[in-house]
Amino acid sequence: MASKCVLQYLREVLEKQNAGYLVLIDPEKCEIDRCPKLAREIERAGVDAILLGGSLLTLDLHPFAETLKTETDLPIILFPGDSMHLTAHADAILYTSLISGRNPNYLIGEQVKAAPWIQRYGLEPIPTGYILIDGGNRSAVEFMSGTAPIPREKPDIAAPHALAAQYLGMQLVYLEAGSGAEYPVPNLMIKSVKSQIDIPLIVGGGIRDPECAAEKVRFGADFIVTGNILEKCGSFELMKQFADAVHG
Repeated sequence: MASKCVLQYLREVLEKQNAGYLVLIDPEKCEIDRCPKLAREIERAGVDAILLGGSLLTLDLHPFAETLKTETDLPIILFPGDSMHLTAHADAILYTSLISGRNPNYLIGEQVKAAPWIQRYGLEPIPTGYILIDGGNRSAVEFMSGTAPIPREKPDIAAPHALAAQYLGMQLVYLEAGSGAEYPVPNLMIKSVKSQIDIPLIVGGGIRDPECAAEKVRFGADFIVTGNILEKCGSFELMKQFADAVHG
């Protein structure tokens, strides 16, 4: 992507299309040889940006990001599990703080370790309040971070967390049910959170079909993220269906 601010680009997506669609690529679940074709298909399908990362990475992130960059003009946004999940071959990074947990390492510890490298690599940091929601099974994020998710039936807990993120100066809020979640974030929780904040709301985890994605948008999601469903049965047609549903 050009030198244009990625956060500004995301805001423009919302102005033009009402909602945006992001595809998450986890290098642990995607062979690098597949990346060139996948990147081209993602862009052709109408996806708005690519998230790159995962809760646990044992592979070198650099070649994945570099390969994607050569095949698409879409923004490549890092979605790191910890301070080691960085590369200079991306445009921006969701600079997340796991505000739903009380583990100081994921509230501020990993962020401090990552900060000098983000500056060195010239990545655009996008401060993001990351809120883990119970998705019906124990997620990788829950296990790796050692934090408990907010119960599904407690929007009254999720909403003040999101508002606190906004008051702390964060630019996005991300409600996450977890990769491969049995259930997505509940609609009433999305509605409750969105009613409390003025910044864009990302929703991901457990969204398995375009109808579900469109439903989340109707209840207040500004950006929808899919990853696991595309890893299992990904195709250009499915991504286009998701993009059309979200943008529609």
